Amino acid sequence: MDRGRALALLAGGGVLGAALWWRTHPSACPYSQRFWVEAPHPFITQDRLREILEPRPGERLLELGPGTGYYSLPVAGWLSPGGTLDVADIQQEMLDHTMRRAAEAGIGTIAPTRADARELPFEDDRFDGAYLVTVLGEIPDQGAALRELRRVVRPGGRIVVGELFGDPHMVTHSALARTAGEAGLRVERKLGGALWHYTRLQA
Repeated sequence: MDRGRALALLAGGGVLGAALWWRTHPSACPYSQRFWVEAPHPFITQDRLREILEPRPGERLLELGPGTGYYSLPVAGWLSPGGTLDVADIQQEMLDHTMRRAAEAGIGTIAPTRADARELPFEDDRFDGAYLVTVLGEIPDQGAALRELRRVVRPGGRIVVGELFGDPHMVTHSALARTAGEAGLRVERKLGGALWHYTRLQA
């Protein structure tokens, strides 16, 4: 085997090993690697999120894991006039980044909260809806996070989960449906297929 091929195989094995490790060790994307969440998102687009989330002016929504605000800024605009978007993240750096972008865009209707998705510091039935995109698989206890979302979203509200193939923490639609059912939620609607999906849940 020539040296180039051996190095390529070694590198490929390293990437595979890292992906498998991330798959079995859920954790948030570090702020130092934020370029992963800043790039345009194929398939799980902003327009498709709007289609399944159905945000309305005047509503109060919650986003878990906003990253650097890729979805936050347009969603805040869709809630205008009179609406509010709360963003919750375990990393203060992500919240600060999102709020800087919001300020630069002249958006003053985003409220940041540093929080663990498994123990949200919000009262029951506070939100009309919630969403999280490529975030659920990063949470060590997905069931706890979904139960918390069910608690803080009002009865009849909606919870949208977005997932994309290639993300080492991707939660498949079937796995999501199973975990959601155990958390007292049911699948109401789905966009996408095996490579990506937006799934809307309801209590």
